[in-house]
Amino acid sequence: MATRNIIELRDLGKVYDLGAVQVPALRGLNFEIEEGSYTAIMGPSGSGKSTLLNILGCLDRPTSGAYLLGGDDVAGMSDKELSRIRGTRIGFIFQSYNLIEQLNVVENVHLPLFYQGKDISESYDHCAELATKVGLGDRLDHRPMELSGGQQQRVAVARALVNEPLMLLADEPTGNLDSSTEEEILNVLDELHLEGRTLVVVTHDDAVAERASRVIQLKDGSVDRDVSRADKVPPSKPSIPGTKFPGGF
Repeated sequence: MATRNIIELRDLGKVYDLGAVQVPALRGLNFEIEEGSYTAIMGPSGSGKSTLLNILGCLDRPTSGAYLLGGDDVAGMSDKELSRIRGTRIGFIFQSYNLIEQLNVVENVHLPLFYQGKDISESYDHCAELATKVGLGDRLDHRPMELSGGQQQRVAVARALVNEPLMLLADEPTGNLDSSTEEEILNVLDELHLEGRTLVVVTHDDAVAERASRVIQLKDGSVDRDVSRADKVPPSKPSIPGTKFPGGF
């Protein structure tokens, strides 16, 4: 059975108009991301990573080309429609956890549903189940200040899953974590990938990119390299020490 594309970019471009100067940030990107895939997007500062992240997350619009999310061209949607897409079809995981200090774990997980007008009494079990799924079953009543950095990022992962989104979009998800805690969060993402979730991770960290089955490298707003790992060892199996992506990833 054919795998459907969650993301399709067709000659997508973004130019920032600074008055007397126009600065091209993305130049004619063309690629697809399949359902259930794990893709890392890399590149140096100024390569267009942040601009692409904002467009994929429906936080910004391209100035040319098309962006299809689940088959729908979102580039021409209204602000209201984009807000709905962000709230229902995309799960965001940020470097800064963006938790509400006054809320406990379950309440923070519930936030996207709260913004849709859904009371926590209707979805408490679902939110608690997701928190338990990411290893916080014994921390449901804890507030962010009572959690470690790794535990706070687990809350953010559970929150990203609460709407059963088409894809998870992660921006430097381990950027604020030490190496051992980073490993824990990457293992959580591996488990989600094994369940068939679609993951897109924007990162500068080779260790994060090595977990993905595909790495798209940007340079000066264009795709410089697009490397797939069809032979990638599934995360549930021991990986071979020193294994690298072709080309140094």
